[in-house]
Amino acid sequence: MTEVLRAPLVVEFPFTRSLGPVQSAFLTGLRERTVLGVRTSDGRVAVPPLEYDPVTAAELRDLVEVGTTGTVTTWAWNERPRPGQPLATPFAWVLVRLDGADTALLHALDASGPDAVHTGMRVRIRWAAEPAGAITGIACFEPAGPAADPGAPGAATAPPAATPHDGTFADPVTGIVAAARLDYTYSPGRAQTAYLDALAERRTVGERCPRCRKVYVPPRGACPTCGVATTDRVEVGPRGTVTTFCIVNIKAKNLDIEVPYVYAHIALDGAGLALHGRIGGIPYDRVRMGLRVEPVWTDGSRHPDHYRPTGEPDAPYDTYKELL
Repeated sequence: MTEVLRAPLVVEFPFTRSLGPVQSAFLTGLRERTVLGVRTSDGRVAVPPLEYDPVTAAELRDLVEVGTTGTVTTWAWNERPRPGQPLATPFAWVLVRLDGADTALLHALDASGPDAVHTGMRVRIRWAAEPAGAITGIACFEPAGPAADPGAPGAATAPPAATPHDGTFADPVTGIVAAARLDYTYSPGRAQTAYLDALAERRTVGERCPRCRKVYVPPRGACPTCGVATTDRVEVGPRGTVTTFCIVNIKAKNLDIEVPYVYAHIALDGAGLALHGRIGGIPYDRVRMGLRVEPVWTDGSRHPDHYRPTGEPDAPYDTYKELL
């Protein structure tokens, strides 16, 4: 039996966004080691601040400064930190209601172990060594000690209340770039493993539904129309017909293909639906529906580099109209 493929996969891209006046003030404040919240329509203080009231949808602009100490409202222990998380050693994810705030802020708590963390625990901000106009300006939270607990013996003062702040800072942060990343182990399953193994041999293999007889390429393991397993493997192509296409005029980063070029849906001979492929070997403005094409492989490639015209007459529309 063919071994099912498995491989690590990382999806990563920079997410760039501009900031409105509220988020700009909040992140600029973190750079200046000041925490700002916003007062909502019912008088509560939200931290992190919101731009619009969650109840009334009214625009919010009444900024207030809150404390840098607070109380853990709930927590979860993270035994195996992942790359890019706030701490490299085991830590607790905590929701902290900062003094003067009515909502909680999610961040990491540097603690010696899960036995050292509890709901109601008093904590304080540990600022990053280098000021940052981002949530990473807070390196993490750390235990504040009993002296910071207003209910503990010897506590000198109550937690400070929120105080008005005009949100004005020099050189405000107006935008951020955040790295979005998802890394996981992907398995294509039995059907697509067979499909990929066949591509390595420069063959294209699909699977036929035993009920509707449609051949799926790439195979999905089951027919989405009939809901039954597909186990009958069928070799299709290698030639096919362009059913629809688009002309690409924007050059993709790290893709060494000159624009404009054509990306098309190609119905391989014998297949019950079209797959994607780039069209080459012909000027982009001569690509058309019904064009007959064949795959072009490069040395060491596990899939066709592109498809080129075969020189055959165009396929009649009626032969591929159901595959658009």
